[in-house]
Amino acid sequence: MNDELRQFDSIRPFEPEELPEVYERLAADKQFRAVIAYLYPQVPFEAIVMKMRGCKTNLEFQRTFCYTFLEELLAKASTGCNLDASAIDTQRRYTFVSNHRDIVLDSALLDKLLFDAGFTTTCEIAIGDNLLSLPWVKDLVRVNKSFIVERSLQPRQMLMASKRLSEYMHYAIARKNENIWIAQREGRAKDSNDRTQPAILKMMAMAAAHGSDDKVTTPVERLAQLHIVPLAISYEYDPCDFLKAAEFQLKRDIEGWKKSAQDDIVSMRTGIMGYKGQIHYQCAACIDEYLGSLPADISKTEVFDVIARHIDEEIHRNYRLFASNYVALDLLEGNNAHTAMYTPDEKTAFIQYIDGQLAKIDIPGKDEPFLRERMLTMYANPARNHESIKKQDAASANG
Repeated sequence: MNDELRQFDSIRPFEPEELPEVYERLAADKQFRAVIAYLYPQVPFEAIVMKMRGCKTNLEFQRTFCYTFLEELLAKASTGCNLDASAIDTQRRYTFVSNHRDIVLDSALLDKLLFDAGFTTTCEIAIGDNLLSLPWVKDLVRVNKSFIVERSLQPRQMLMASKRLSEYMHYAIARKNENIWIAQREGRAKDSNDRTQPAILKMMAMAAAHGSDDKVTTPVERLAQLHIVPLAISYEYDPCDFLKAAEFQLKRDIEGWKKSAQDDIVSMRTGIMGYKGQIHYQCAACIDEYLGSLPADISKTEVFDVIARHIDEEIHRNYRLFASNYVALDLLEGNNAHTAMYTPDEKTAFIQYIDGQLAKIDIPGKDEPFLRERMLTMYANPARNHESIKKQDAASANG
């Protein structure tokens, strides 16, 4: 392993030569053994370990375990999952910046879909260390090509960690020839009102590609070195919608309420195993050309806000909307403005679905009208944002 990579030891994915030792740690972990027994009840644990030991690279591990698991999962928990990558070149490498619905599946499904689309590699995945409290989980995600976003640090430490993270992302694209996936914001947008946090872009622009002089490159030039692709992820149903709604009420009613590590585990399990209906991933064009068109004198105080808005517009424009989105919007707004987009049967089915999800919520002082409004808003916001950008596009075309 080269010295250049060593500086990222605390956050990077494992390298192939490190995998045998990690496999042995996983094989000896009782919790990991229990999870494998749950996922593969018919398969002896030692057979899984032997298969794991046979994977010499991270990519082999993904092909052997993750791809097959996701295929089987999608057959049970969805009615189809596809990617439109026609706006990008499968021979190039990109940083996919997407909206964030599901803790695990957003990036995991992208990996599978990139394989299916003809990419020769998957993504290195940005994952918050708040999800990695269990040692075996931390090991497993780093085998699965994840790199770690350090959170909850003191300001001085946070600055150093952000710079290291940015340097690693540039290294992964330029030197390792990998793709990257990172969510457009820290954590999921619980109300599905997807907005890119300018701070994410600011972090990404803190470093530059190896060999370029980061004293003279501008933030825009540094972002262009990452080849950002806005990625819109659309789920027909969100299995965690009732958990997210409950969070809204708990935050409203209990001062200082915060999710526990156990809450995150429940969300991960529910998101993975729950029914999702149709799933669609849509790549917008890489924003390199857009970045090149920005005025040279754009101020440093507004540049990240401007770029974040562009990414948002591309994501909103590229949502795949379903009957669930339009029914929710009409129910919230108390009208029938979008009845052309769904049938009476689809409306009835969605209302029954929401009722069923509400019934799963068990919290003190359960406020059903509030919880229903929160859940409907999760489904309505993508439609609102999509319609808004379509109106903007039409005005520009006519203007």
